[in-house]
This record gives sequence, structure tokens and C-alpha cells, in this order.
Amino acid sequence: MAPADPRTAHPVAPGTAGHALPRLVIAAAASSAGKTTVTTGLLAALTSRGVRAAGFKVGPDFIDPGYHALATGRPGRNLDPVMVGQERIAPLFLHGCRVPAPADIAIVEGVMGLFDGRLRTGGQGSTAHIAKLITAPVILVVDGAGSSRTAAAAALGLAAFDPNVQVAGVIVNRVASPAHGAELSQVFADAGMPVLGVLPRDPQIAAPSRHLGLVPASERLESAHTIAALARHVGAHVDLDAVQALARGAAPLAVEPWDPADEVTPVAGRPRIAVFGGRAFTFRYAETTELLEAAGCEVVEVDPLTDVRLPAGVAGLYIGGGFPEVHAADLSGNAGLRRAVADAVAAGVPTVAECAGQLYLGQHLDGHPMVGALAASARMTPRLTLGYRHAQAPAATLVSEPSAPDDSPGVWGHEFHRTQTLPAAGSDPAWVWNNSPAGFSLDPAGLGEPTLHSSYLHLHWAGTPQAAQRFADAASRHAARNQTPTAGPRPRPAEPDHDHDDDNDDHEPPATRDLGGIDLHHHGDRDVADGLIDLAVNVQTPGPRPWLARIIDATTATLGAYPSTDDAVAAIADAHGVDPSMVLPTAGGAEAFALVARALPLAHPLVVHPQFTEPEAALRAAGRAVQRWLLPVSPGADTPSLGELPGWADAAFVGNPTNPTGWLHRRADLLAAGQGRILVVDEAFMDAAQEAESLIAPAMPGRLVLRSLSKTWGLAGLRVGYVVGDPDLVAALAAAQPPWPVSAPALAAMVAVLDADSRAQASTRYAQVDADRAHLVAALEASGFGVVPSSAPFVLIDTSRLGPGSARAPLAARGFAVRRGESFPGLGPTWIRVRVPDPATADAFVATLASLAQASLTARGQGNA
Repeated sequence: MAPADPRTAHPVAPGTAGHALPRLVIAAAASSAGKTTVTTGLLAALTSRGVRAAGFKVGPDFIDPGYHALATGRPGRNLDPVMVGQERIAPLFLHGCRVPAPADIAIVEGVMGLFDGRLRTGGQGSTAHIAKLITAPVILVVDGAGSSRTAAAAALGLAAFDPNVQVAGVIVNRVASPAHGAELSQVFADAGMPVLGVLPRDPQIAAPSRHLGLVPASERLESAHTIAALARHVGAHVDLDAVQALARGAAPLAVEPWDPADEVTPVAGRPRIAVFGGRAFTFRYAETTELLEAAGCEVVEVDPLTDVRLPAGVAGLYIGGGFPEVHAADLSGNAGLRRAVADAVAAGVPTVAECAGQLYLGQHLDGHPMVGALAASARMTPRLTLGYRHAQAPAATLVSEPSAPDDSPGVWGHEFHRTQTLPAAGSDPAWVWNNSPAGFSLDPAGLGEPTLHSSYLHLHWAGTPQAAQRFADAASRHAARNQTPTAGPRPRPAEPDHDHDDDNDDHEPPATRDLGGIDLHHHGDRDVADGLIDLAVNVQTPGPRPWLARIIDATTATLGAYPSTDDAVAAIADAHGVDPSMVLPTAGGAEAFALVARALPLAHPLVVHPQFTEPEAALRAAGRAVQRWLLPVSPGADTPSLGELPGWADAAFVGNPTNPTGWLHRRADLLAAGQGRILVVDEAFMDAAQEAESLIAPAMPGRLVLRSLSKTWGLAGLRVGYVVGDPDLVAALAAAQPPWPVSAPALAAMVAVLDADSRAQASTRYAQVDADRAHLVAALEASGFGVVPSSAPFVLIDTSRLGPGSARAPLAARGFAVRRGESFPGLGPTWIRVRVPDPATADAFVATLASLAQASLTARGQGNA
């Protein structure tokens, strides 16, 4: 039997008694019953019949409306009385049913349980609240898993709880078998509750979860197939005719549709607003764009994963919500757009950033460089921040007049994230709630008015149309000041734009530059060239001392036999006073990092930066989801505290002394940081620190220390290292090693350099390094250069006196090779790392650096300032 045409039976048109519109609400007793499955499936199945369906979601959630939009081909919309006021719900609902074209039926997906709303408000914002505001019948989705008669009792209880909510029928979801479905149908029939459909379990249509809910439809390449499968699934098991008939029973709505043109006044000049979208920024209320257009703005979308520059003549930026942490590497790698956004913000282009937008505008996101317009960085955490916020603007901002708590209602917004931004607010915050400042309100161009508004708070601009008006007004003023043309095509070059290191002659392959432009495999040897004095590589001697070379040479006669590690294990254990079961020789520290990354159960590893990049490179190569913890680097400052590392990290990687800073963390601090997780400490330079604060001990539960003998003994080409730690962890690493991983010459060298006489030689050598380092640091500081206090055979130098670029190329032109700073996460190009040389070389180097600084000051017109 062909379905009745709802457009003929009940056309959407204004009438004297109100607006007639077939509609219904999909609800459940609790979350995870299948509301999204049923709602999206109904929308898709009806759309496939030629019915023009409109989808809505109760509350602030952005993800489910994405599936609704994919199912219907029109924007998914939210109905949230907390953020827009209950008086706007029915008008906004009618608006969404008319734009972009009149709908034949509207289906509203509920939130949580039917009567669950804001706490201590009597259910404000609940599905039942919305159903009453739009006088819509309710279909309950009943989770049939593990239930039969009790399911009917629960449904009847919901139907009787509030007589003003019309529970008109049920759809039973996730039934185990036809017999189970028949049993449930009979139970509901006996209870007098109409059953509109019985859906069997189907794993093919499950939408994968994300830390904030379902994965956005725009991020799932297979979403269209999922929607099609949902349409078939629901169409085959739900009586769509009965659903439409139920929807047609809704009484006309006696309100007028919301009109964005009634909320704002058009501005002059038709300013062009770039709205960020694509897979990284999927969260934006449809009414936001509609209000901007009604205010006279031209809205164009920018995809920061593909567009490498902003549209011509842009006069405003709106960067909403999404999951930028999932795309952090790609967002960071799009350096052209990052630069363009930074330049636009600095030039005073009005910019609104909500939640994900704030992460993008910060300096780093999980260690990946971002735009840098905010003096803040963000990282993922396991803690979900979720809820409504009643906020006030402490001063006039780009989107709000001042609203003191005692004389203004403020605004209602919503937080929804698992990230932490540090600091959480600037000196001029965007908002204050619960007496705490949040976000940033800035005037980066010095115009005398804030042009940057950034916060975790999502606003629904239909409830705060003044935000759209103020933003449009500011964009209009910017366009007038700059006489920016708004016509012309949007540039979209075929070739991507990348960060260019003009003095980089290394030609790294693109595959190593996919982490925000940081090449994790860049090491000091890449900064060395023929004819340069090598201050970039930290190996103390160009090769082994003669006595050590003779020991290594003597192994040549034994190379026909497979090597045994027994003597080396015994030597390492004896040198450190540990049991041999705690020792594993490795082919240098690099192999040790690779073994740790591959062999241990590291679900959430955390790398403390700045530090040697090989641990993170090894973790990423092993497919681990690495997070970064950035410590502040300041000339003259003491070693920063490790602080309270986040509890979600099941492993932490720390350098001690740390490369490139030379920080020496206290043993007690390291032990505290390692509580409840695997702790991996890179002690490649610990012999230079005379073993101070080493974590090697007779008992090392949950801890691993990685050592290298290359630096002290000139053995980088021989690959000589070892691991000491928890015997169970060491055994796991050994099981992942290939047979005979360490050569006979390397094993012989290990035994030789770990005896008492050799260690005494090393101690004497590093006592001289300490004196040479003090000479170098004094000379640098006397010349006005900032130096990070170091306990290692190198120092980290701030060369910002030379200007914003890297000093590496100018120094190379004067005969010195230094280690570039920008290849370490958390550092920029004005930092260089320098191996401690003899005093004469140090004096020559400092003199060269000082002359470069003076030349830079002169070129910038600052003379001897």
C-alpha cells in the first residue's frame, strides 16, 4: 500500500489557527537506548520515500545533528531552552522546518532520559520539556536487550509520569531474535501501548564512539553507507505509515517562525566572514551563519585541512567547535593557513573562537604548533568537562557588553571538551562564571577595542543575537578601515604551502615533517658540514681513546662466532650494583627506545618536552598515541618542576639531564612523577652529571633507565647502550629484541669502559667539562645572551637578540655548526644548543655571536642599544 502524501494531507502553511506541521519526538528511558539510530534511520527512510524530513536534537549536542543532516540533506538543528530561552523554542523549530525549504515532517531526537534536564530545575531542557513546548507526540525507544515485561512496565511509567507529555507509541530496539521481538510486542499490546516497530540487533549500523560521544558524520568516510544501512534497517522493521500518521496528529503551533532578520540590523559594506569548517571544525549552530548573513555579511567557509590561505578581503573569522586534537598534526602542518590566521588576528581582523577554535589559536595543541595568537597551549586530558555555564562579561568584548553578576542576566553557554588550556584565561578574560575568569579578550592590533574573543564557552547565537550584531559591526568597521574588497574568487592553490627554513640545506623528506613541521628524526649531525667547528654534536671525542681502540680491534679475530652478552651484562650490573636480571645491552639508546615503544603496553604515553626527540619518534613509529607535556624554558631559570603529570598517562618519558636544556631533575621528583605508571628516563648524559640524581637502584619497580656510552667514549658509530630497570619490563624488551642485536666489538667496549679505572677517567673528564661550561656560560651572559642552567656537556642559548630567525646559518657562515632549537618541541628558532668546547673555542664562538648580535641591532636601527 502506497503511503499517504503528507504534503497533501497536511501542508506546511500558516493559517489563522497556527502552523500545521507533522512532528514527533523520539525519547527513551535513558541514554544509549538507540535514539540516534532510530531518529537517523527514520529521517533517512522517509527521505528515501520522497518525504521532506527535518531533524532536530534536544540540547546542545553537535554530533547527532550531523547525522540528521546527512540523512535529510538539510541542516540539523538544536532545540535548547537553556541557551536560547523556552520562548524561542517553538519559533526556532518552525524556522528550521521552513529553511531551506518547507518540510513535510519534523523528527526531534531527545537527550538522555525523557525527563532528564538541568539539575534542580524540574527538568528544564529535558526531552519532555521540548515535547511540551512544541506540543509533539512522543515515541519511546525501548532497549529490548536483556528485558521483556519489565520494558513495558518502564514505558508505562514514563507515559504516566506527566499527563502533559503524550507518549503515543514505542519502537523496540536491539531485540535478540524474532521470538524475543514477538514476546515484547505482545507485552506492549497487552499493556495498551502501540508498537510501531521492532528493530533487531545489527552491528553493521553502529556509529563508533569518540571521547565526547559519537564520531561526527563528517569524519566518517563510510557515513553515507551507514545512513543508507539505517534507512534500510528502519524501513524494513518500522511501520513508517503509522509513524507519519502519528506525526500528523500534532496540533497546529500558534506561534510565528523565528526570523534572523528580526534579530539583527544589516551593516555597511557586506564584510566577508571566513567560517571554519571541514572535518576539524564540525560544530556550529546553523543559526550562527543565518544571523551573520541577516546582518549583511558574506559568509564563506574555510577548511583548515585543505585551504592554505584565507579568502581575499576577509574582514572577520569565526572558528567554532570540533575535534582539532584528532587532526592536530594536519592542522599544524598547514603552516600557510596558520601564518595567514596569525597575521589576520595581529592586524585586528575580528575573530571569534569557541572551544576548538581556542585550541587552534593557541601556541601548541598536544605539542603541535598552532596559530600562536594566544599566549596559551592546550593538551588532551582524560577529564570530560561538560555542562551549562551562566557567564558574565567583565568588560566589553567583541561579542558582549559588560554584564556584572549583580545587575545583568549574563549569557547561558555550554562547555563540552576533554582538553585543558594553560593558562585558562588572560588578564582580560572573555567571561567569568562561578567567580572564575575564562578565555581571552584581546586587542592585538592596538585599536583601542577588543577584536579577539576566545573561550571554551559555546553560545547559541539565536539566544544571544547581540553577539552576532557586535561581531558584524566590528567586521564592517575593519572592512572600512582597510577598504578590503570582497569580490573575486577564493584562492585555492594546487600546491600546499609549508613552513620554509631558508637556511635548511638538509632536504628532509616530507614524511618526516608531518608533526607541525618538527622533524623528530633531526639530530645534531645534520647541522654539521665540512669546514665548520662542530658544536652541534655532543660526542666528547672524535673516536675511542687508543687503549679502547686496541680492545675493540682485538675482537676482530672472534667475529666468526655469535656474540654473547653475558660479560657485558655482568659488567653493567656490577657497575650499578643491580641484579643481572635488571640489565639489557642494546645497540645504542635508539634501539632501546624502539624496544620500549614496541614491547610494552603503552596505551597513553606522555613525553615530557623539550627533550631528545627519538623517544617520541619511536612511539609514533610503533603506532602509539603520543601526548606531549611541555615544560617552560627560560634563560637563567632553575629546572622547572615536573608538576602533577596527568593521571591518564600510563607511561612518562623524561630526559635527565635533559637534552637540549641540560636540566637535572631531582630523583624524588622523578619518582613522584612515575607513581602509578611506567617511567622511562633517558640518562644518556648522566655520567656528565657525575651520577647525581640517577634513578638506577637495586629495586626499580615500574621504572626503566636508558644509558648510552657513545657520548663519553667516542663510540657513536659502534652503537653502545643498555637498559637498567624493572626485571619484568626488561624481560619484555629482551623478548622483542632480534637475536644477537649487539655486536662483539660493542660488547667488548661496554665491558672495558665500565670498570673502575675507566669510570674514574670519565669523572675526571667531566670535571673539566664543568669548568669549561662555567667559562662558556660566563662569557655568554657577559655578552648579554640568556643561557639555561645546565648539568650536561652542552648549553641552550637564547639568541633572540639577533632577531626572530635562526642563528644557525649566520653562525655557519662564520665557521660554527650549532644544533638548531626549532627541531625540539616547545622551542623556536631563536634557541640553539651548543656543545661545551675548550675555553679558546668558547671565546671565539661567543665573540662571533656577539658580533652577529651587534650587526643585527645596527641593521634594525638600534645602534648600541
